Amino acid sequence: MIVHLDMDAFFASVEQLDDPSLRGRPVIVGGSSERGVVSTASYEARRFGVHSAMPVVMARKLCPHGVFLPGRRERYAELSRRVMEVLGTFSPLVEQASIDEAYLDITGTERLFGDVNRLVARLKADVRRATGGLICSVGVAPVKFLAKICSDINKPDGVYILRPEALDAFLCALPVRRLPGVGKRMAAKLGELGIVRVEQLRRMSEESLQAHFGKWGLELHERAFGRDARQVTPVHEAKSESSETTFAHDTRDRRFLERALMAHAERVGASLRAQGIRGRTVTLKIKFADFQQITRSQTLPQPISSTQTLFDVGCRLLRAEVLRQPVRLIGLGLSGFDDAPAQLALPGVFRGAGEQDPAEEARRQRLDAALDAVRARFGKAAVQRGRLFAGKK
Repeated sequence: MIVHLDMDAFFASVEQLDDPSLRGRPVIVGGSSERGVVSTASYEARRFGVHSAMPVVMARKLCPHGVFLPGRRERYAELSRRVMEVLGTFSPLVEQASIDEAYLDITGTERLFGDVNRLVARLKADVRRATGGLICSVGVAPVKFLAKICSDINKPDGVYILRPEALDAFLCALPVRRLPGVGKRMAAKLGELGIVRVEQLRRMSEESLQAHFGKWGLELHERAFGRDARQVTPVHEAKSESSETTFAHDTRDRRFLERALMAHAERVGASLRAQGIRGRTVTLKIKFADFQQITRSQTLPQPISSTQTLFDVGCRLLRAEVLRQPVRLIGLGLSGFDDAPAQLALPGVFRGAGEQDPAEEARRQRLDAALDAVRARFGKAAVQRGRLFAGKK
């Protein structure tokens, strides 16, 4: 049996937990500007139609009396760690799916915690206690995708347990749009084929589904019969780390854009160093005023995590681009964390795009380590790079 735990309106609930005056009020956490998007809306705000990924400007129209907050990522991460620690006391097989949700394999834990109803009740109580009062919803099912569906059924603070003997009846009555991967477009295409519920989907052959939907058609056939071979995997290797900003006003000011890249390099570099990982591929992301988006990447001969090197490569990629329109969003990321063979470099200067001087890179790593230590002790605002203050008095 697989458990899927989902913290209810997590970011907004944390804000209401820390500030009791916000309880019962529509709280909307998202971008600090009108150009941002909603990260989380409290259930009070959802009654007005506000939901995650909605533009903040639209959320303000729907809920003008809402409390709009920029968010506090460090605080959310702190409480997320507490939740994951609680899950680890129930099973060694815990897979964190995002900052506010995780899967837990509880197969064979009956002798320790009793039946699944007792385990879930205790799990929810322990999460509430560890976080100071936050609530979660829990779904239990034989496979991962069904556990996730079940956790959403009785929100907030809900529980839904799907036992193996009830799986077929549950699936047959399920709307196809509830299956993971079935978005609006696919639901519309299935509707054109007369398929609205999973019971109808089961009548289609694998060959027919593949003909209509390609490889995803085969996956859809598996889901229709409740099959999901994915196991709960405790450790996921990081694939990439990135940071981006949507500006309050579109801009072509390259000095302004470079300052934004330095801020992103700081965030990405600090996160990588905290995880003890380095990468080789730096990626620049630009979204223009017309919402067209481009990405440009460069793979370095040596893995890095230093802020300055991230910034240098990001700036090189930016300078190579013609800004055909004002820029709406800019982002910077690092990937390529596999231990691919690295080309040895002799001490010297940057001899070409991306070639690092080992001595200079080592100096940058020492500087980053010192800055990280100061910020860990005195807070992130304790020390800042001068480039971030350009243009300010």
